[in-house]
Amino acid sequence: MIGSAPDPPLLLQNFSSILGGAIDDVQYILEAVVICKRYHALSIAMELRHLRYFVAVAEELNFSRAAERLHIAQPPLSQQIRSLEEELGVQLFERNKHQVRLTPAGQMFLESARQTLTCAEQAIQTAQRASRGEIGRLVIGFASAIAYSVFPEILRQFREQFPNVELVLNELNTTLQIEALHAGAIDLGFVHLPIREDGLNLLTVFEESILLALPETHPLAIQSKVSLKSLKHEQFISFPRHLAPGFYDQIISACQKAGLSPNVIQEAKLTQTIVCLVAGRMGIALVPASLQNLQRSGVVYRKPQEKIPPVKTAMIWRQNERSAALAEFVHVARSCVARLIH
Repeated sequence: MIGSAPDPPLLLQNFSSILGGAIDDVQYILEAVVICKRYHALSIAMELRHLRYFVAVAEELNFSRAAERLHIAQPPLSQQIRSLEEELGVQLFERNKHQVRLTPAGQMFLESARQTLTCAEQAIQTAQRASRGEIGRLVIGFASAIAYSVFPEILRQFREQFPNVELVLNELNTTLQIEALHAGAIDLGFVHLPIREDGLNLLTVFEESILLALPETHPLAIQSKVSLKSLKHEQFISFPRHLAPGFYDQIISACQKAGLSPNVIQEAKLTQTIVCLVAGRMGIALVPASLQNLQRSGVVYRKPQEKIPPVKTAMIWRQNERSAALAEFVHVARSCVARLIH
């Protein structure tokens, strides 16, 4: 009939006539073509040990040596190879009393089997390395001022110990970091305390004093310490309260106890911007002491005479978080803080 496909035997006969009667070679080629499809279809029933047995026999071309290499007896090995061939529906080896050799289909299967075993071993190693925290990805939030304190040192030590863990850094204020943690957008954050949030672990990593940032030409710059009471008529630069409510309230409360209600005439989201505005003589500011590391010209830093509670920086992360990479990061942070204290 026109358009109908020839029967498989007739197809083999046509190939045989073209190839000069090499019907066995044609048959092996067709077996090799379908073997991968059968392998994928039967992969659920087939186990990795079957592939290891096959590869050992294929490389040794001797069942006795392969059995010795696999540390099993020869009869069970022979039975496993026969079962594999039956499962695939393909002859993988030609056997006689004197030798064992691979069929063309067996040669193709050997290549795929080796690749499968290599991929399986790589998957095992990847899983084990991930469980040890040696690989993975951490998304870290941090407040801008923290970049001038202990944060760079923690990053450096973690990178030295775990170079294959990808670190993605996002500069976010305290409020946005807390929101991002609850949303799963970041894995951990570095924030200014105090905060009031349930469901988060907290590790204090740094504590520093609050200093007064003044333009270098300011009349009070000649003093080593400045009373907050003397700043009643000064114009202040500050960050908006919603960025870090606890830290903001802590500073305002200390000022009010000293009889000062700061006249905030300019707000800036980034602490380095606040320092730049002070250098531009736009006003004065109360800032964490670590900002001295910014070394901005035109600005001097003086200690307040009154006692202001130190600002604390903490690392926060979700409770019950099971990331091994995160656990290692916390361990590195603890070690780093312990060394800085001592």
